[in-house]
Amino acid sequence: MLYKFLCSAAVLAALVAPALAQSPSTALPPGANAAGDSLIVEMNKAFKRGDKGRLTQLLPQARGHALEPWAAYWELKARLGEASPQEVQDFLARYAGSYQEDRLRNDWLLLLGQRRDWASFSAEYPKYRMNDDRELRCYALLVEHLKNPTQDARLSGEVRKNWYAQRDADDGCTAAAERLVGSNNLTPLDVWQKARLALEANRPKAASNAVAIVAPEALGMVAELNSSPIKFLAGKYLALRTVRKEIITLALVKLAISDSEGAASQLDGKWALQLTAEERNWLWGLIGKQTASRMGTQPAGDALQYYARVTKDADLTDDMLAWKARAALRAGTQPSWQLVLAAINAMSEDGRKEPVWTYWKARALLAMSPPDIATAVVTPQGPATTTVMAPQRIEGLRLLQSIASASGFYEQLALEDLGLKISVPPKPAPLTAQEKDAARLNPGLSRATYAIMIGLRSEGVREWNYATNLHQKSGMGERELLAAAQVACDRQIWDRCINTSERTTSVADFEQRFPMPFQAAVVKRSQSINLDPAYVYGLIRQESRFIMDARSGVGASGLMQVMPATARWTANKIGLDGFTPEQINDRDTNITIGTAYLKLALDDLGGSMPMAAAAYNAGPGRPRTWRNGHVLDAAIWAENVPFAETRDYVKKVLSNTTNYAAILTGQPQSLKSRLGMIGPRDASMPEPYMDLP
Repeated sequence: MLYKFLCSAAVLAALVAPALAQSPSTALPPGANAAGDSLIVEMNKAFKRGDKGRLTQLLPQARGHALEPWAAYWELKARLGEASPQEVQDFLARYAGSYQEDRLRNDWLLLLGQRRDWASFSAEYPKYRMNDDRELRCYALLVEHLKNPTQDARLSGEVRKNWYAQRDADDGCTAAAERLVGSNNLTPLDVWQKARLALEANRPKAASNAVAIVAPEALGMVAELNSSPIKFLAGKYLALRTVRKEIITLALVKLAISDSEGAASQLDGKWALQLTAEERNWLWGLIGKQTASRMGTQPAGDALQYYARVTKDADLTDDMLAWKARAALRAGTQPSWQLVLAAINAMSEDGRKEPVWTYWKARALLAMSPPDIATAVVTPQGPATTTVMAPQRIEGLRLLQSIASASGFYEQLALEDLGLKISVPPKPAPLTAQEKDAARLNPGLSRATYAIMIGLRSEGVREWNYATNLHQKSGMGERELLAAAQVACDRQIWDRCINTSERTTSVADFEQRFPMPFQAAVVKRSQSINLDPAYVYGLIRQESRFIMDARSGVGASGLMQVMPATARWTANKIGLDGFTPEQINDRDTNITIGTAYLKLALDDLGGSMPMAAAAYNAGPGRPRTWRNGHVLDAAIWAENVPFAETRDYVKKVLSNTTNYAAILTGQPQSLKSRLGMIGPRDASMPEPYMDLP
């Protein structure tokens, strides 16, 4: 286990000491400076519980430690609201160039924005390097507006995009939107759409903030409809007289989330004629989306009937259009390609560029294309025959070629549709000594490594990501990323190894992207129960990134992220005598129980890798329901999985599996052969394990 490994000071010193050569202060490697490391961990705990006094008391003792910048950041951040501008500037100067400097600058700029101190904000913002905070960007856009109102056309679009993307209530984007609405650069409709999106995401505070901009007198009704939309609607009759129609629309949005059929009935029977065409289209699109996401319990045709009520697809969000495309894919024994294509074409440019919709647009174009035509031509060498392809076919093939690669679910499917298999790409040119040294001696990577090694994984990951992605504009170059990834690989920090290497685009180092720690244990155990080791590796990579002490928010543990109740059930099922919950953190026990459960799920679901992966992530009852309906290509089935997390999980596990198989066998592989077809359970087959947790 990782925490046992961390107890070996000698091993840690050998691993980390070289990387700390250029730390901001002289320090021993983690483990060799146990007292200093314990102090840093104690300060981290004090920061998390908001103990400002303890942080101030301990900070002098942290001076000179390799993680001093973190200690100083926690101490000042905890009392930032009371700190003087000079204290902030002193910190920024002392730790110039570090993650902690720019992290505090981010926090300080947010505070300046909340205080409406635009002069100080304007002076500090140009020094901000991360540029990944939407609220902060909205403040910056608001300052631009105040300085130069002629730019409002450009600013309003960016404010709208950032505001819509913010799920939770925030001051920056709300303030910018309010100002731009007041100057007629954002419209009231923009604001009402934000409120709809917020209610759909169950963010009532964000919805209320939006409504306050255009209809503060209606805030009471927003609270009322959020509490019980059906009760609210029952007491209202004429939208234009007793309550604004936009509020009725919000109530119908709220109702549609829990009861799409009830919302459809209300819209059809009472409210449709009182709303605008845009409001009706939005509501029918939302009702269609909610209905489409009930795979296995609601026919796709029901959703498509709701979508058919939409008179203008451009009024729908990309998310609504995505579910229209998904419903059209599983509409019958064959997809409704015309509807798939129409939904994708109506998406925003950003939406259409996603590999998922690039792929399905290509498939739609190819399916709808007329056959190639053989045409006789005369050449200098004599008569010959040439093949003429329809424009749809040419465009479909071009789209497949634009995404085809060995990395990614739809990228792999595109590769196979072009007649190729998934193979391990050529390894990049070896890293030079200079490239390795630059990564090894990078101060940010060194601090990140140190933090991870003493148990501050969250802080270490954030600093690592900053060093690789944000410290310099556009992040590290390809060779720098490979070198940084190798630092992480060499130190067995597998999540940073994988994630950093995945950022390269011109080359792909599969040894970094698809590492195989504990190979003997994983392969031996998998083969002993007739389970594909590549499948196990594909799942572990997605579950834990090979972090042995990983913990999920719901209590899953270890390499294979096994829940305690699942572990107990599986241990009993396979006769693992004397099992106790603490053993799940042991590497070999975790692998034994995780692979056993995966094999039971696979057998329960007829050997379907996609369904077993879904069962591992969301429980077996859900894929048993999701398989009902038409027999589907498993790629279509996976794309229709209702939960975004599970949908992404299934696709990544299968893509990972295909790449691991290529590595383990040294032979080209097929993702499609692992997907197969998915449909209702054959009644002649044995009953499933109904007690499978």
